[in-house]
Amino acid sequence: MIFITAKFRVRPEDADRWPAIVEDFTRATRSEPGCLWFDWSRSLEDPTEYVLVEAFRDDEAGAAHVQSAHFLAARQMLPRHLTETPHIVNVTVPQDDWSELGEMAVPAAD
Repeated sequence: MIFITAKFRVRPEDADRWPAIVEDFTRATRSEPGCLWFDWSRSLEDPTEYVLVEAFRDDEAGAAHVQSAHFLAARQMLPRHLTETPHIVNVTVPQDDWSELGEMAVPAAD
């Protein structure tokens, strides 16, 4: 799977509206057959920073994503709401879902 984490620094005047700004892009990406997840979070320390955690089934699914009409539209629209170029970590990992964090295992309820 291709696992991607990206940090977006949003203009302060757009920070509270960011979920609405990316709503169509998010919905379209989540509907792609090769998208495993596409989830936004907001930083607790910096209200203008959003983190995107996304995963795609394989290289083919990743290529389909970056060639999609909604990705091309986002490339045109999103930068005007940002204060800097997003930072990204993009790796291929040999799994297809989240693993459990064994060091913090929650015991089964009785």
